[in-house]
Amino acid sequence: MAPSSTDSSSKFYSAFSLVAALGAAALAKKGLNTSWRAATGKNPPENPADPDVSIGEAVMWAAVSGTLVGVARMLASRRAAHYYAKSTGHLPPQLKKDDQDASKAPAGQA
Repeated sequence: MAPSSTDSSSKFYSAFSLVAALGAAALAKKGLNTSWRAATGKNPPENPADPDVSIGEAVMWAAVSGTLVGVARMLASRRAAHYYAKSTGHLPPQLKKDDQDASKAPAGQA
């Protein structure tokens, strides 16, 4: 049985989104490395788990790099979804409403 056009477009979106996210992460990392050097006068730690790297520097690098790379990947994935929706007239099947409506949230426990 031949794959449906929905399956093909879904696979295309997955590949496109992955490439966009990886590219954005690489660019964010490059910019972060440059910014780190400018701010600290040192190269960023290659391995923050190395005991020769101070704990403060390791934690700061992990927090900043993780946040910036994660945000860059998320923005690239959102842009890929926007492009897909603009091209096909609908969101990719992988993206569904996630019911973030506060009125639908479970009540907090006391």
